[in-house]
Amino acid sequence: MNSFNRRLLLQGGLAAGAVASLAACGVSTSSSTAPAPTAAGSTGAPTSSPANTSGGDSAGAITVWIDSNRSPVLSPVAKQFEADTQVKVNLVIKDFGKIADDFITQAPTGKGPDAVICAHDGVGRFVQNGVIAPLELGDASTFQDVAVQAFSYEGKTYGVPYAIENIALLRNTEMVPEAPKTWDDLLKAGEGKGKYKVLVGLDPKASDPYHLYPLQASFGAPVFNQKPDGSYDGSKIAMGGEPGHKFAQFLAQMGKEKVFSLNISGDIAKDQFTKKQSAFFITGPWNMDVIKKAGFTYAIDPIPAAGDKDATPFVGVQGFVMSAKAKNAVATQKFLVEYVGSQKVQEALFKAGNRAPANKAAFETAKSDKDVAAFGAVGAKGVPMPNVPAMGSVWADWGQTQATIIGGKADDPKAAWDKMVQAIQSKIK
Repeated sequence: MNSFNRRLLLQGGLAAGAVASLAACGVSTSSSTAPAPTAAGSTGAPTSSPANTSGGDSAGAITVWIDSNRSPVLSPVAKQFEADTQVKVNLVIKDFGKIADDFITQAPTGKGPDAVICAHDGVGRFVQNGVIAPLELGDASTFQDVAVQAFSYEGKTYGVPYAIENIALLRNTEMVPEAPKTWDDLLKAGEGKGKYKVLVGLDPKASDPYHLYPLQASFGAPVFNQKPDGSYDGSKIAMGGEPGHKFAQFLAQMGKEKVFSLNISGDIAKDQFTKKQSAFFITGPWNMDVIKKAGFTYAIDPIPAAGDKDATPFVGVQGFVMSAKAKNAVATQKFLVEYVGSQKVQEALFKAGNRAPANKAAFETAKSDKDVAAFGAVGAKGVPMPNVPAMGSVWADWGQTQATIIGGKADDPKAAWDKMVQAIQSKIK
């Protein structure tokens, strides 16, 4: 998994209180109110029984691969499911970063799990390899629209989403009381407020297309065009032409003015923001614990546009997909949709990982946290990170070209951008 996708992993320790509250509320099989339903070998023991890495040892068992972060919440859910249906759920703990590759390897043999946790941008690759089956969500309107869209591919829904994540603009309200409306407004407001007008973490060789994408989108240069149903056309790169040229020139200017610096990593940016060396920081909810401890008041705002369109961030969604070789597809779907997708389970997962729930009712509860509400409002206007297989051919050239332009090593930013587009397009073909 590349470094940009890793930023979308739902991290954070699991709170014992979340598990306790889940156990206290009980489970029913109603998908609207109940805790019913975001790699070779196990790297840990199942949470409830001896390890079983097959797709289920009988018609009365299913196996689900999860990571250790989700285990404390899903273990009691699995036990409740067994009590309700007499179908055992074997939860096998694995390294999140290895799940996708191991699943693709094992699923075709019929020895893989019935379902796995995953990030949504792997769906296209799973479908391409024939390892997952479509799911019926029932009433899909119970989930955030962007979450359902993220787990949809070629007109079919392949996953039960459970959590949503995106970046936004953090603003020190003691330094800048009002949110900037445009990128130029931001640069003016940030002038003289510490060492930096704005902070965004970049890699010296790979830049950070994920964090810079909202600005690129504001120039009308998306990675891929979206079809009427919201899915992506992965056959052709869409960030070329005049919109891409304008963004390339913007990057060159920001590099020349030292607004963007390849010497400012994500950790440095976070540190400098907490030390009040800038009024603005483009980041996601994974840094909020540190920022809260900094002791100043802040706001979470939309990222202002540098171009003439909206600055739409990528939205990352996590959820569960079902194997095309599931031994008990009916029970697997029931567990994922009616249990994992339910309001109460997603509320418990939110309390454990502090990431916005995909279930709308659970999200309404989570919105009592003002940070979740603010990030959610920004994400609602974002776009799902493309889940087409072609996306895997984009990151390396994209990031390297951005770094070259920002670092002032491209004699002609527009030509460098055109070369990048051509290189990516040739890889896609």
